[in-house]
Amino acid sequence: MFEWRDEYKCNIAEIDKQHRKLFEIGSELYDLLSLRDDFDHYDDIVRIINELIDYTESHFSYEEELMSQYGYKGLEDHRKEHQAFVDHIKQIDYDEIDREQTQMAMDMILFIANWIESHILKMDAAYKDFLHENGVY
Repeated sequence: MFEWRDEYKCNIAEIDKQHRKLFEIGSELYDLLSLRDDFDHYDDIVRIINELIDYTESHFSYEEELMSQYGYKGLEDHRKEHQAFVDHIKQIDYDEIDREQTQMAMDMILFIANWIESHILKMDAAYKDFLHENGVY
């Protein structure tokens, strides 16, 4: 489900590397859900969610700093989208994860997949050319 394709490339080495890591995190959650066993995966799900929060905050900070450094006009809209993503993840009810592990994991997978589709392919693609014009690869 979380397969890296050329269309996701920004052709900015560090950002592509970071985006691939986001795919790996999403894939780890998907793989966990695919086990379809009767084991309690609460700790694994929480660990993956915490990793996602930590990693996206770091990645978003990197992107925003790069956009700021070069004076990208769409920076504030980008920041708002980043914050909305982090806020959504941080609002997850851990008690609900404990009760509804499969459903909560599926909801997270869909949220991450939709984010990749709408954010990386649209919002990030918008700054790609701007940064390339400024010599950032």
